[in-house]
Amino acid sequence: MESTLSNPLSAIRNFLRLEAAGGILLMLAAALAMGVANSPIAATYTTFFETHLIIGFGDYTLDKALLHWINDGLMAIFFLLVGLEIKREVLRGELSSPSKAALPVIAAVGGMAAPALVYVLFTLGDPIALRGWAIPAATDIAFALGILMLLGARAPLSLKIFLTALAIIDDLGAIVIIALFYTEDLSMMALYAGLACVAALVILNVAGVRKTAPYVVVGTILWVCVLKSGVHATLAGVALALAIPLGGRGKDERDLAGHLEHELHPWVAFAILPLFAFANAGVSLTGLTFGDLLAPVPLGIALGLFVGKQIGVMGSLYLGHKAKLCRLPEDVTWTHIYGVALLTGIGFTMSLFIGMLAFEHHPQFADDVRLGVLGGSILSGIAGYVVLRFVAPPALAVGATPAATPEPKDKEKAAAQVQA
Repeated sequence: MESTLSNPLSAIRNFLRLEAAGGILLMLAAALAMGVANSPIAATYTTFFETHLIIGFGDYTLDKALLHWINDGLMAIFFLLVGLEIKREVLRGELSSPSKAALPVIAAVGGMAAPALVYVLFTLGDPIALRGWAIPAATDIAFALGILMLLGARAPLSLKIFLTALAIIDDLGAIVIIALFYTEDLSMMALYAGLACVAALVILNVAGVRKTAPYVVVGTILWVCVLKSGVHATLAGVALALAIPLGGRGKDERDLAGHLEHELHPWVAFAILPLFAFANAGVSLTGLTFGDLLAPVPLGIALGLFVGKQIGVMGSLYLGHKAKLCRLPEDVTWTHIYGVALLTGIGFTMSLFIGMLAFEHHPQFADDVRLGVLGGSILSGIAGYVVLRFVAPPALAVGATPAATPEPKDKEKAAAQVQA
């Protein structure tokens, strides 16, 4: 395991492999949720996730529906993994220098701004509906990479790395949006307790603690404090990730952040995200009309993902390229980039999550959010696959190494054959 963690290219390949398999499982979980929500057991499906689970004792209890335990609790572990990925990429990976980060950063900024503007155009007259402006700004890294990996050798490795870096920046943007715009009324006492936990995590880091248990204990307390403070509890996972040491100070000290990322990734990819998808993607199509699909919220989300994402990513990269702020990898063409721009319109996990926060107190929009996210994500996924599979040139044809220059003797033989 250590050799894998110490080899950046090997780590990237393992990451991509897990994300691809997790993305396929995510698709199956979403399809299963849709099937169950439109079956005779739909009521059982809804009732099950509304079942309350109480943890604690006496006056110190947390009483939440199972759906909220998944969205507030298990998703905090997902955000912990996202935080670890962001930290690794910023300190050691594709975002570790301005030249490396320029291409995905420019693409991500444009790819978040344009979809939000598209959504706002459709919901401008409704202040409640406007709360969902950030829903189409997100990209589902597992889903998008899952489709990209289905293309095999037709997709260059540099293209997969570009999409990964773009989606990670996208996740960082989503984290900032959640912190700034989807925070409830604050409980200052709980917030101060949370800040004390953050300070304790920093002290553990500075003291060189390389054991998992102390971070887990303090991180769990931090999660409870953040949950009670009004700031969304999943942000505790990000704070914990940023405090966990990346790399050891000596050859005998392990890379705790790399170790945790390696251990958590399979659980997140194959358990937490599929469970989240199954719990949140089920939407009943009973009584649904064409007019429902054209309502401002679902239409704004769907077109934000499908149209806004490709306009934002392609437009920002074109301007950045013209201004010489970024350049494409040698084995990647603009057609490849357009295919990836389409794939970034697969919002799914993060879009559903932001939608749940945006309309937490307005359940009448719940099905609209699901319809918009599913519609936009499916369109984006199919279109991106078609472009990369049937339009973009194969990876080897783009990045093929030029034929070797013949040796002098070979030149003489060739000349003699020409004369003959």
